[in-house]
Amino acid sequence: MIFAGSASPLLTAAICRELGVEVGASEVVRFSEGALFVRVLENVRGRSVYLVQSTVFPTNANFMELLFWIDAFSRASADSVTVVVPYFSYAKGDKKDEPRVSIRARVCADAIEAAGADRVVTLDLHAPQIQGFFRVPVDDLYAMPYLCRGIKRLSLRDPVVVSPDAGFAKRARRFAHRLDAPLAIADKVREGHGETAELVEIIGEVADRDAIVVDDFTISAGTLVEAAEQLVARGVRSVTAVVTHGVFAEGSMERLERSPIERLIVTDSIETQPVELCEKVTVISVAPLFAEAIARIHRRESISVLFQE
Repeated sequence: MIFAGSASPLLTAAICRELGVEVGASEVVRFSEGALFVRVLENVRGRSVYLVQSTVFPTNANFMELLFWIDAFSRASADSVTVVVPYFSYAKGDKKDEPRVSIRARVCADAIEAAGADRVVTLDLHAPQIQGFFRVPVDDLYAMPYLCRGIKRLSLRDPVVVSPDAGFAKRARRFAHRLDAPLAIADKVREGHGETAELVEIIGEVADRDAIVVDDFTISAGTLVEAAEQLVARGVRSVTAVVTHGVFAEGSMERLERSPIERLIVTDSIETQPVELCEKVTVISVAPLFAEAIARIHRRESISVLFQE
């Protein structure tokens, strides 16, 4: 049985269409002071339950709702509870990089386990080592094959894949290998915990090529836009941006519209953005990926085929 959290109803419906099943009946009540109440409207006793819920916009409310759903299914005697978290909001909080701070991703992992989750399925974690924060199985799926199909449909000439920073270079190299394209790296410096960074240099040959800037997520689109501007200054023919998670805070669409980025490809891992997506944004569904993962988990089959690059 597959249920939708209030942050992912459209993606859940698409997953259920892929699998030929109905979305489970449930409801969420929001009280005036902000408290949440969740209720399962079907008998789940002895059933394998899959809950789809991204944890963003609003982050904390959606994360708490996720915990309440896990607890509700467990108390309703579900045989197992698998949480499908297309976007794991606190994945950037994966380490203690200064004194007196929380390792937020670890706290979230502990909370999900304590609530009663038996398995976690997610997509392109910002820090893959977060899988080790859990004692239950974690499947971190790759959106890259779906994004690369979208890129190939553009029929770009002489493409070059550009990593937005050195930290993403390893993943960007996988894109480059799949697209049979060279790799360039944007060297940037980030001060503190702000959402913007200063781009220092582009490492690699990009002149007279169609640039593809790849990243796992964007919030303000600031890094993508700055990289695009630097690439244009170095003679690229066009700039396409590709990210798994389009978080998109206020002001991001205006920044994107004014930028030299011709198009931005994202997945449908997030559907609760506070902004209306502009015409430059193309959304590619990862419902088939999650549907295949759920089907294989339910049939107790290997899902390693989904990690092939």
